[in-house]
Amino acid sequence: MKKVPFIDKQTAEAIAAKIPTPFHVYDEAGIIENIRNIKSAFSWNSGFKEYFAVKALPNPFILKIMKEYGIGVDCSSLTELLISKAAGFSGDDIMFSSNETPEEDYVLAKKLGAIVNLDDFTHIDYYDKLCRLDETMSIRYNPGGVFTVSNSIMDNPQDAKYGMTKEQVFDAVGIMMERGVKHFGIHSFLVSNTVTNDYYPMLAEKLFELAKEVHERTGAHIAFVNLSGGVGIPYTPDDEPNDISAIGEGVRKVYEKIFVPAGMDDVAIYTEMGRYVTGPYGGLVTRAIHEKHIYREYIGVDACAANLMRPAMYGSYHHITVLGKEDEPCTQKYDIVGGLCENNDKFAIDRMMPVIEKGDLLFIHDTGAHGFSMGYNYNGKLRSAEVLLHPDKSFDMIRRAETPSDYLATFDFSDFVFE
Repeated sequence: MKKVPFIDKQTAEAIAAKIPTPFHVYDEAGIIENIRNIKSAFSWNSGFKEYFAVKALPNPFILKIMKEYGIGVDCSSLTELLISKAAGFSGDDIMFSSNETPEEDYVLAKKLGAIVNLDDFTHIDYYDKLCRLDETMSIRYNPGGVFTVSNSIMDNPQDAKYGMTKEQVFDAVGIMMERGVKHFGIHSFLVSNTVTNDYYPMLAEKLFELAKEVHERTGAHIAFVNLSGGVGIPYTPDDEPNDISAIGEGVRKVYEKIFVPAGMDDVAIYTEMGRYVTGPYGGLVTRAIHEKHIYREYIGVDACAANLMRPAMYGSYHHITVLGKEDEPCTQKYDIVGGLCENNDKFAIDRMMPVIEKGDLLFIHDTGAHGFSMGYNYNGKLRSAEVLLHPDKSFDMIRRAETPSDYLATFDFSDFVFE
């Protein structure tokens, strides 16, 4: 699959004339089209709802798009709850899924009327004493063992810190029913960034069977099953993208196999995708500012791992397009590097690319999820601006770039003098 940027050189230069590089830019039209595709894929389930994982792209302007198109939000912290509140979310449009949760986070989730997803058995008493259990509560399940898809090991849930064991789930439901909880959700997240149509249907089968057993053993009303996230995107040109329609159809077949005969055809299906919703519709635009010729050929850019951590942290591949040179042959081998004092600050290693000249704009693909949001300030580097590209190719800055004053704002300078 050829990786084609959603922005051309002319548009990128027009933005850069007003908003200096580096900046993250998001394709509004692509996000909206993808939201529609997701809702269509699960339209067979009358209660279906996608809860966008705020951690993937925590910007209230992006969240407003989600709200406009009927998408909820999945929050994991007090700050994410505040951003979601600012974007107009409240009540059961918010799913609160956190772990090792501070008191103030639970208190705000309760105040906003969010559906709370309890990560641990001990949190039942913790939340109940703090806020009182709600009529609808969700439980996060960890099946343990090794999770495989198509005979390939995908992950090891038993090594994850999240969720309750199966027996804890049964005990939790019993205790919570005694304390007035009337409706339950079952939630699980097993694998990150799967590029396979099999993941959701296989996870659905595990969770549907569990939900059915919980209902039969306790009489509890299962209101929803939350398949969480894990549906990935094709970062490399060789990867085949997921087919969301096929995924939705796969879940439907499992639903009809397990829930319908059990008389549980009122169970809603929830998802909490982040990466799949916005990932391909974001890019980091950065300018080549240096070249270096030693044991390798280097191109230095004005972005660094502080703007996009994934390549440095995980060794992740992000495709790079030199804007304006999309059709030129890839005859040069480069390391594309940033300016951090860390040797892993590399967006690409031994990447075959067109000849890059100082001043060229590079588009780093697939930064619309876990891109800006994982930024940091090491070396005093400042987070970049974020830009929303509208369908008519106009644009708005939806977050300004940080300044040195922002970086210094949390210090008490009463004993210092700056000239």
